[in-house]
Amino acid sequence: MEEKKFDVQSLIGFFLIGGLLIWMLYNNSFETNEAVDKKDTIEQVENAPQETATPQKELGIQEMDSTARARVQESLGTFGYSATLASATNKTTTLANDLLDLKIDNKGGYISEARMTQFKTYDSIPVYLIKDGNASLNLTFTTSDGRVINTKDMYFEPSLSDSGNNQVLSMKLKVSESEYLEYVYVMKPGEYMLDFSIRSQGLRDVISSSNDVNLDWNLKGYRHSKSISYENRYTELAWEYEDGDDDYLGQGELKDDEADDVTWIAYKQHFFSSILLTDTPFVKGDFVSKNLVEDEEIDTVYTKEFATRLPLELKGGELNYNMNWYYGPTDYKILNDYDRNLDEVVPLGWGIFGWINKYVFIPFFAFLSGFLPSYGIAIIVMTIVVRIVLSPVTYKSYLSQAKMKVLKPEINELNEKYKDNAMKKQQETMKLYSKAGASPMSGCLPALMQIPVFYALFQFFPSAFQLRQKGFLWADDLSSYDTIAELPFTIPFYGDHVSLFPILASIAIFIYMMMTTGQTMQNNQQPGMPNMKFIMYLSPIMMLFFFNNYASGLSLYYFVSNLITIGIMLVIKYAIIDEDKIHAKIQENKKKPKKQGKFAKKMQDIMEQAEQQKNAKK
Repeated sequence: MEEKKFDVQSLIGFFLIGGLLIWMLYNNSFETNEAVDKKDTIEQVENAPQETATPQKELGIQEMDSTARARVQESLGTFGYSATLASATNKTTTLANDLLDLKIDNKGGYISEARMTQFKTYDSIPVYLIKDGNASLNLTFTTSDGRVINTKDMYFEPSLSDSGNNQVLSMKLKVSESEYLEYVYVMKPGEYMLDFSIRSQGLRDVISSSNDVNLDWNLKGYRHSKSISYENRYTELAWEYEDGDDDYLGQGELKDDEADDVTWIAYKQHFFSSILLTDTPFVKGDFVSKNLVEDEEIDTVYTKEFATRLPLELKGGELNYNMNWYYGPTDYKILNDYDRNLDEVVPLGWGIFGWINKYVFIPFFAFLSGFLPSYGIAIIVMTIVVRIVLSPVTYKSYLSQAKMKVLKPEINELNEKYKDNAMKKQQETMKLYSKAGASPMSGCLPALMQIPVFYALFQFFPSAFQLRQKGFLWADDLSSYDTIAELPFTIPFYGDHVSLFPILASIAIFIYMMMTTGQTMQNNQQPGMPNMKFIMYLSPIMMLFFFNNYASGLSLYYFVSNLITIGIMLVIKYAIIDEDKIHAKIQENKKKPKKQGKFAKKMQDIMEQAEQQKNAKK
């Protein structure tokens, strides 16, 4: 076997390969570290506070040489001039009065923060409608040289001044010192409404008139209330169009719609709203609403995301729109005082229901709450007055039930006599009702008359801004659910807490149904009809589950209302209605000749003919 010899050339080769590997590892490490450093620098710039971050300076635009200036000019065209100004930073300008605190960012020229100074959220945090990039306003247009400009990425030059008691902020996106696109904000003392205008000067030959100029307004609504599901139910996008008509997207995972001649758009977050209004109607509006609450058990930051696209028209090659911004409470009185049809943002119900709320309940509740010591007492007093006003209807309903109870023995005789002839039994029963002056439907009609009031109040209490964060007894907030116990688990359709007002309301409605439906449901039960006893038990249970997450003020109203109704019915039963007198009156009516109406006579003739045909066949 040949002995291995030491190979000098192999040794030199190993050293060269090892050196090459070391050099490659070192070089790769250096490049990686450099990339990490660059990444960290970008993240620091993006996450830095707006008042101090200066991305333009980081990119070397502030102190640019002729080469850099040419590069910016090539990228932005004539609008590259705005990037060379000292205002090309992420600084903000503040507009504030006693109600509203706004910060307008140089970048994009839009509001980067909108805070309500007099309100807190359910967990005592200031109410922000805009913060941390949840909203944007962007104009998109094409320049005459084919560049697409997005104003949200451009830097405006601010100029703040006073005009009397008003603060005026001009934000200019400049092409030159005398040519620019301008946003003007005017804040007045004691107002949630700002004047806002978009206009251009000297851009006739800069903005292409052959392409659309679009205004895009986006916002993600922050959660402000204890129950995110309840708040989300009343969070929606609404708009006015075609000379005063209004519409809304409603609820859903993803909803969209469009309208012509739009005059305002409202992003309503239950008790607070962001609204854009215009003096010159937008030709068209495209609206989108997306639900962001995927799981109500998770502590979600946002409720819904809204987006609106509005085309702007050029006049003589220039933009000129006078508009308004509203950032404030969804309060009927405040919105109605502007006389811009903004009260439609408050969901008071359609048709007669809205009229009852606007002209009866809202003024009356404002009157009561103006001198009574608490809003809870105002609810109780208003409930008492409503029930007293409706007491004649309650009397009519109970009187009808008493008549039916008195006629029950005779109805039983007819049922037994004609048990094998349903048609004849129905004929004789109708004759008895007609002679006695009674009808099963006469008890239903008074109940139907109360539905408009019932539904109007159902809409009123969730929309009453005055109830927000106003406590009563054990309820901390009459605009949200009350809590007497927290559950360690979640019951489907019920929640993770126990509310007392819905329990009391459910007990009261059960007693009420026992006094009304209970005494006649078995007597008047007809084959094929729903089981009234089942409905009597089901209704209070449904109310218990349904109202557990609703406003405690609404549950308080139903509890007190049913208690008062029960009291009125007891008075009617034991002090007003005498069943013996009713029986005697019915017997007198039966002896009197009863003139039938055309419809009743026609129905009786049809039933008699059907009976004759049936007998002929037999």
